[in-house]
Amino acid sequence: MVLHSRRRGIGCLAVTVLCAAVASALSATKAQAAEPTAQTLAAGPATETPIADPSVDANLEPVIVVIGKRSHLETIPGSGMILEQSVLEESHVFSINEAMRKVPGVFARDEEGIGLRPNLGIRGLNPNRSSKLLMLEDGIPLAYAPYGDNASYYHPPVNRFERIEVLKGSSQIMFGPQTLGGLVNYITPDVPVDLEGALSFAGGSEDYLEFHGAVGDTIGGTGYMLNGTWKESDGTRSNMHFEVGDLFMKVVQQLTERQALTLRGSYYDEESQVTYSGLTLAEWQDDPRGNDFKNDRMYATHWATSATHQFDLGDGASLLTSAYYTQFDRDWWRQSSNSNQRPNDASDPACGGLANLDTTCGNEGRLRQYWTAGIEPRLRLEHESFGVQNITDVGIRYHQEHQDRVQANGDTPDARRAGTGPNAGIKEDSTREVTAWSGFVQNRFDLGRWTVTPGLRFEHVDYLRVDNLLDTRGTATVDEWIPGIGVTYSAAPGTTVFAGVHRGFSPPGVADIITPAGGTVNLDPEYSWNYELGIRSDVRNGLYVEGTLFRLDFENQIVAASVAGGTGAGLTSAGQTLQDGLELAGNVESNGFVDWPVEVFGRLSWTWLWTAKYVGDRYSSVPGSTDEKVTGNRLPYTPEQLLTGTVGVRSAFGLTVELEGVYTSSAYTDDLNTIEITPNGQRGKMPGHTVWNLSVNYPIPEWDCNLFLAIKNLADELYVVDMSRGLVPGMPRLVQGGFALNF
Repeated sequence: MVLHSRRRGIGCLAVTVLCAAVASALSATKAQAAEPTAQTLAAGPATETPIADPSVDANLEPVIVVIGKRSHLETIPGSGMILEQSVLEESHVFSINEAMRKVPGVFARDEEGIGLRPNLGIRGLNPNRSSKLLMLEDGIPLAYAPYGDNASYYHPPVNRFERIEVLKGSSQIMFGPQTLGGLVNYITPDVPVDLEGALSFAGGSEDYLEFHGAVGDTIGGTGYMLNGTWKESDGTRSNMHFEVGDLFMKVVQQLTERQALTLRGSYYDEESQVTYSGLTLAEWQDDPRGNDFKNDRMYATHWATSATHQFDLGDGASLLTSAYYTQFDRDWWRQSSNSNQRPNDASDPACGGLANLDTTCGNEGRLRQYWTAGIEPRLRLEHESFGVQNITDVGIRYHQEHQDRVQANGDTPDARRAGTGPNAGIKEDSTREVTAWSGFVQNRFDLGRWTVTPGLRFEHVDYLRVDNLLDTRGTATVDEWIPGIGVTYSAAPGTTVFAGVHRGFSPPGVADIITPAGGTVNLDPEYSWNYELGIRSDVRNGLYVEGTLFRLDFENQIVAASVAGGTGAGLTSAGQTLQDGLELAGNVESNGFVDWPVEVFGRLSWTWLWTAKYVGDRYSSVPGSTDEKVTGNRLPYTPEQLLTGTVGVRSAFGLTVELEGVYTSSAYTDDLNTIEITPNGQRGKMPGHTVWNLSVNYPIPEWDCNLFLAIKNLADELYVVDMSRGLVPGMPRLVQGGFALNF
């Protein structure tokens, strides 16, 4: 792969900001030296506060949270949900997709079957590569290019996280740059006060293996935590196999009574035998789990480091500064990019089509390298002004991205370098860069039973694209103000009514706004006005409900010209669109009502997206149908109904059994709302389906051990999850068994 010297700029920035954070902390330590203790570290350097806390919750090290504790939802003017560790562990979620199906409003679309590349869409937004979702880890951007290429080709195993926060509504403008549908914040486990550890193993069908281990301790004023995961599986189709390793380390240093520093580092490695393409209709009818491209491979590594410094300034003021750096390398060698390519080297006379797929047909190497770095200080002030209590949050962020992109076509199915054949050689060699400045201010007025929270965000984005083959370069700039306001009303103890409106914004990627020749594309950012009205209530002990009405009113929504890749791939402005719906979530536990020998519990997540349509003058993007008006048609990949329901029992001696049903209604895959599936398998109506999951847990207290059995897709349902590049099947029945041991 061709490397470019500009990446050194980001590397220098990363070193500078990390050193600055550490130097700042250490210099302050000299001025306020105090001997820390293990208990001081456990308590954290500041008192607990609600949303987007730039201090910390009690018993947490410095970390940016978007919700924090469940009790904080009482003053958050938007729908929010926390997936607690107990839910994730009891259900034995296999992937992040499975976890997110427990959250109302989220459409989680599978791809390869193990959740390596999640496709998450919120409230009718296109789920492709989760590109319209803001993903954070401990409040720090998780995506390797959130401005220039916000696509999820990398995601850590769900084992890394202690809990998952999901926030929708006006409060998300404190984060950005994506403010369209919602954000997800993954919270890593706390550093323990005393020596603790965990070890788990799972094995099952489709050659599934998983090992996970964690250990941590606090010695003096320094705490540490190590977390490692290894997974492998054969996925959903033939000729597929995945191997993934993930290591995560965290060190927390209590500097003074008012300061603490968290250092994080992670490494992810993936080698997967996986194709990019789905199946044609004929291939699906012959073998829905078939895959002829057995030589395709994905090689990916991801390095990340970050530092978060917490400084309690006193008198209700606190400063939290985060600095981060990531590097992501991704080489995907494949013989087909969609179901129209059988294979993509078919025009070479030596290839001759599928008959020579394993001998003389070449491949394409889509080789990518990303470097990302940034620094973001956040200041919180708790004060009394205008005769009321206020919490003011102010932040500014400098962020830089660099991409090197090469397409190297090989001569043979297993080539790993550019060849010399008719279709071989270097087909792309480009550099893409983004420099972004952003800032926000938000103030919460506490008016007794009412809170009013206005906020404003600003995004300034500079783009650069250099084509090294054409010797061209182009630049572009985007500026946007993003306002929002939210209100909560405490209708009764434990019951909150909330409402809000905010500007939805998503910046275009580098390739979306600048052509290879250096010209600027007439492709505006995505803009919308988003509205919410909801209620959440602890109705009584053992019963919690939340319901939210929402509207996403787009001035301009961006969709793929072929809806999600495939024929005629590219992006286009869809213009005005409208999404209306209802979300409902609830939890019930029988021990809050009756005294039974066993506890019965249930969980519900329901989304009804009754409107998801083109409302402006819109003509089809399907080749050959560009004169056909599609105004009023339903948006692609927007199921009307999403339902996840769980029922379970817990016995007095700890045995837990739960059954989960996941229903996804039918969805169109093109703007013509085509019903019949086309021969290439890329257009047509995807049928609805229901998947049942079962989990059983049996604790052995004397060993502090838990034995478990999990069966995913209990009925072995065959269903279609994606047609963007051809027909793709969902996960077959997967049986897992294993143990989790704590010490």
